[in-house]
Amino acid sequence: MTRIGSVAIIGGGFSGALMAINLLRHEGPQATIIERRPRIGAGIAFSTTCPDHLLNVRAANMSALPDEPEHFVRWLSARGFGATELFVSRAVYGEYLAELVDEAASRAHDRLRVVHASAMAIEPGAPMTITLDDGGRIAADAAVLALGNLPPMVPNNLDPSAVGARYAPDPWADTLAKDLTADDHVLILGTGPTMVDIVLALDSRGFRGRVTALSRRGLLPLRHGPGSAVATELKERPAAELSVLLRTVRARARAIGWRAAIDELRPFTQSMWLAASTDQRRRFLRHARPWWDIHRHRLPPAAASRLDELRSQGRLAVIAGRALSFTPSAKAVEVVWRSRGSVRDRLLSAQLVVNCMGPQSDLSHATEPLLVQLAQQGQVAPDPLGLGLVVDGQARAIGADNKPNPRLFALGPMTRGTFWEITAVPDIRVQAWNLARYMSNAYWIGGEGL
Repeated sequence: MTRIGSVAIIGGGFSGALMAINLLRHEGPQATIIERRPRIGAGIAFSTTCPDHLLNVRAANMSALPDEPEHFVRWLSARGFGATELFVSRAVYGEYLAELVDEAASRAHDRLRVVHASAMAIEPGAPMTITLDDGGRIAADAAVLALGNLPPMVPNNLDPSAVGARYAPDPWADTLAKDLTADDHVLILGTGPTMVDIVLALDSRGFRGRVTALSRRGLLPLRHGPGSAVATELKERPAAELSVLLRTVRARARAIGWRAAIDELRPFTQSMWLAASTDQRRRFLRHARPWWDIHRHRLPPAAASRLDELRSQGRLAVIAGRALSFTPSAKAVEVVWRSRGSVRDRLLSAQLVVNCMGPQSDLSHATEPLLVQLAQQGQVAPDPLGLGLVVDGQARAIGADNKPNPRLFALGPMTRGTFWEITAVPDIRVQAWNLARYMSNAYWIGGEGL
């Protein structure tokens, strides 16, 4: 193993913060977090201040520390929160993460440094050199890409410069509801979890107009059921062949309910993906992914009920179809769209169009300067299915030469092509834990603690 005495962690959201925390807990290399935002640990997901933005995982499974599964529950209890079945707000979870980072920093002395800047390039070598947007340079024995989710792609038939301020490329902007009135109409592109967040945020900020959410299939995330998942009997990994897997899941759903049938796959999902061929993965993405997503990534009951209310009030419509063109007018954007299965074009007018199509993951379309530089130099390679960059089982980046780089690693959503199930807290915390143990020469220690 390459000796690592210092690590540059590029990105200070959930993945990057956990990486630093675990390096310190394992008495590993000195760590430098490079993050342009002023707050470390929260990222986009946990920076929200909207009280209606809830975690979509129960508190009992949201400890940031895999060797201390009750850590978050104890933290909540000390602050007067109740049952472990609670879906707490993401703002509260952001406070939890910030406190973890602060505690780690207070114990770290000179072993943790935070640099508020953007990494623009990484030059290979021993040590590596990271160039920052402010002209600074940082030397490190290894670098970890903890970039989180990239911004969504702009629809092919939408020209942001023509639509101007009536197009919102960043759905998380604090000014999203500014100047909207009760007579206005908002079109949201996408019907996934981000759309849900934005609808709830608009409502929380006082918007009382109409919202239309448009996606190819018009599928909404399903809701969590009451209580914890029931005990299951699945003891071994199911077959990766899609038709066989569908039959297995449907049979189990009839026997124990669809939520439990999906949940019992969790221990096997990553190994199933790793064992699947590129063709099997491609078939899954083409035919099953939308249904997997709505069953797997569920809504807290409170959020699902609020959506139901908005739909019953006529304030939210969810439609299946695709937008064909966006033409600005004096007071709106005129959108030509076609309903799924139809050949007839329709027209709707919206005062605001919000892009909630989900994060960009195709490296060939990435505009982040760092990713562009790494790809051009062959230090990273795009996943063949457009799911991020390629890494091996130890999270080492695979370059254009098809070899793992012992000094360049990646965490979180950008490694979806290798691990698939790597976007939620329960998965990322284990990935960060394992990589920190590896870098600290502590990878022989099990998850039972230190």
